[in-house]
Amino acid sequence: MVHTAERESAPAVPTTQVPATKALGAFALVAAALTVVVAIADRTGPRQRIRPSGSSWLDGWHQYDAGWYQQIAEHGYSYTPGQQSSIAFFPVYPMGVRALSTLVGDTALAGTLLALLAGAASVVLFARWAWARLSRRSAVAAVGVLLLYPYAMFLYGAMYADSLFLLCAIASFVLLERRWYLAAGLVGALATAGRPVGVAVVVGLVVRTLEMIAQDRAGDGRVGPGELLGAVRLVRPRQLGVLASLLGIGGWCAYLWLQFGDPVAFVAVESAPGWDQGAGPRTWFKIAYAGTMVKGPRDIAVLLTIQAIVCLCAVLLLRRVWQRFGWGYLAYAAVVLAIPILGTKDFMGTGRYALVAFPVLAAAGDYLATRRHRWVLVAVLSVSAALLLVLTWFFGRSVEVS
Repeated sequence: MVHTAERESAPAVPTTQVPATKALGAFALVAAALTVVVAIADRTGPRQRIRPSGSSWLDGWHQYDAGWYQQIAEHGYSYTPGQQSSIAFFPVYPMGVRALSTLVGDTALAGTLLALLAGAASVVLFARWAWARLSRRSAVAAVGVLLLYPYAMFLYGAMYADSLFLLCAIASFVLLERRWYLAAGLVGALATAGRPVGVAVVVGLVVRTLEMIAQDRAGDGRVGPGELLGAVRLVRPRQLGVLASLLGIGGWCAYLWLQFGDPVAFVAVESAPGWDQGAGPRTWFKIAYAGTMVKGPRDIAVLLTIQAIVCLCAVLLLRRVWQRFGWGYLAYAAVVLAIPILGTKDFMGTGRYALVAFPVLAAAGDYLATRRHRWVLVAVLSVSAALLLVLTWFFGRSVEVS
């Protein structure tokens, strides 16, 4: 029975034609606004370590990890055991930047353009994906959540790999829904060679494939765990194409083994001094975060706590992900959230990682759109937009926000 204070949306059904042009227009407006914000912040803030040539008004988008990506695109990979090294950053995005820089003549400009174009394509593809699964109001709200998510500045030009990874992740699932198994696996390989959380794409594609097989057999939209496991024996050779998604991470590990003698060097380098993200109880139980909350600095504690709250909200939405989108998308979202939550010592970066958990953002939009009081959606999106502006400002002033 539905509580009177809520209006639950109907089961996922295709709605009217996807307003891709409107989604793209909204993306362009937000991108323009944030570029102005980051440019002003950069001009009035401290000088950057990374300065692209010929595009000074974009300098604010080039912070922190952008330096590593620029170095990789221009000089390739290097690895010194026990020190921060470029092999911590997976190759798809920097190699894409290198290719694009041959056309535009500038590495940093290419980094911003690639991130921006991938962000725009991600929003359009996400809108199409959500439109096929949610009511019209919920789908519109989901797109709004993605556009105005507090850490969505990484879709709008920041020289980071997140927008390209998000594009590859959504595209792989869209291809799978069309039952183009090998194509889904190959695009998924770009995701697994793009970010450490790419393994979530492999898990999600495999589980979703089994779910589709079980649904075909059961003749309805909901299957249980037993039916999901039983679908393993029904897998056909062409459906194994989704396993091609392992080629990305496999190829990266092979390169590291041949070049540096360690196929998982990207794991070891995370514990280097300065990053200090080694695995173990201190990381799992967030001892560093607790220390920051007690001793400060307070501004860092606030930035970390915002990301911790984002993670909590994302985890609470996982049940709705399962209810609306099924086991495959639940598996993807759970893994893509678990890796940074367990792997970071103080939640730094988790706000950015949660950006690529697109089923969670869609579930958030659906939840907000189905509240009895419509002002709740407007209020939440307004607060989110305000946080996006503030965090983008700080990002432009070289403050590590995620």
